[in-house]
Amino acid sequence: MSILVYAEHDNASIKGATLNTVTAAKAIGGDIHVLVAGQGCQAAADAAAKIDGVAKVLVADNAAYGHQLAENISALVAELGKGYSHILAPATTNGKNFLPRVAALLDVNQISEISRVVSADTFERPIYAGNAIATVQSTDAIKVLTVRPTGFDAAAATGGSAAVEAVSVVADAGKSTFVGEELAKSDRPELAGAKIVVSGGRGMGNGENFSILYSLADKLGAAVGASRAAVDAGFVPNDMQVGQTGKVVAPQLYVAVGISGAIQHLAGMKKADFIIAINKDKDAPIGEIADVLVVADVMQFVPAMTARCAR
Repeated sequence: MSILVYAEHDNASIKGATLNTVTAAKAIGGDIHVLVAGQGCQAAADAAAKIDGVAKVLVADNAAYGHQLAENISALVAELGKGYSHILAPATTNGKNFLPRVAALLDVNQISEISRVVSADTFERPIYAGNAIATVQSTDAIKVLTVRPTGFDAAAATGGSAAVEAVSVVADAGKSTFVGEELAKSDRPELAGAKIVVSGGRGMGNGENFSILYSLADKLGAAVGASRAAVDAGFVPNDMQVGQTGKVVAPQLYVAVGISGAIQHLAGMKKADFIIAINKDKDAPIGEIADVLVVADVMQFVPAMTARCAR
């Protein structure tokens, strides 16, 4: 039994979600090979070779893979994946984009966002906004799985010494062209992997009021998120959304400010180790899962909290 793990990377380094996916592969059992596809990605491949538990790193370094176009990546993974029992990718925006195409090309089912490995053919995944867990068994010859990073601990990024092997497959479908991208730049940690997250909801009132959350986050070294209600209201951009249709986070500390606690939001953050909710409504649903519920006016309490925080 052998497993192909698709690596998330920036050509220079491996993203944390890949380490969680390797842990899921370890739970399945068998030889683990990591595929690094990109342009000028040798440094990322070298980093992948150091991941504990990885037996081999495949490097597909070509302009066709430079911008992670789903049509090209899916064709590459499907071609290489024919020789594996399992194909895994993190359940990130990129993984969710190309892996269903891989499953279609291989004529198998995909199991999405697994959070636990029961056996080599049986997996658990959240359903109903995380309020129930489905146990799914696959009889497909090749199991195609996206892995929810928050469901698995990260594998050690060092300690491995995998062989690195170049892949000659060039899959350019010619169906899409990279035009450009706009990347949000911030000195704060990446939301999905942050140890501390401060999130705001509709109770913030408007986008300008998020400035008090940014000040608190800077004191705590935290990432800033938001509920879907805040995003839909135009307070903040959608890349800050935490929840079922946004990013799933599992930080050590989650501070929910002016968030009522809709089920869709809870699905994205309820695995946080410690939750502080600040809300003027003492009966807000988020109070049911919060470790600490502060009933207060957020516009008064948060600046006071920030002033008491030492950095």
